[in-house]
Amino acid sequence: MGLSPRVVDRGFRVLNACHRAVVEVSRGRLGRRALGMEIIELITVGRRSGRRHRTMLTVPVVDGAILVLVASKGGDDRDPDWFKNLRHTPAVEVIWRGELRPMRARVATPEEQELLWPRVVAAYRGYDSYRARAARPIPLVVCEPVPSAR
Repeated sequence: MGLSPRVVDRGFRVLNACHRAVVEVSRGRLGRRALGMEIIELITVGRRSGRRHRTMLTVPVVDGAILVLVASKGGDDRDPDWFKNLRHTPAVEVIWRGELRPMRARVATPEEQELLWPRVVAAYRGYDSYRARAARPIPLVVCEPVPSAR
């Protein structure tokens, strides 16, 4: 028997707040990498509240300015809230390498997922155990820069 969903959610919120505090207090000198991956702060619009929500996430795949995120929630059977939010409103913002960047988020196609998953696992093998544990497919999210208006 695992932890209750309420405990899991509370744990993720506390971890997120602590991580953000370390980044802010250190002015970005600490907390920008974890488990060998870059860290971003993803800003989504709440699907019910319409408010901005900030989530610290690892980025296992970086292709130039394109970022690939894993909606694993640590192998939980539920999709993370940030994932539900960006599916509703794909216009997101990302704080990456100290810079706020507007991006468009989308779920990777099955073909992209097949190509990206080995790269994700190469960055962090734990994602394979999350995938095996979850009773749902673990989506990959592709965040692409929004072309600047000129």
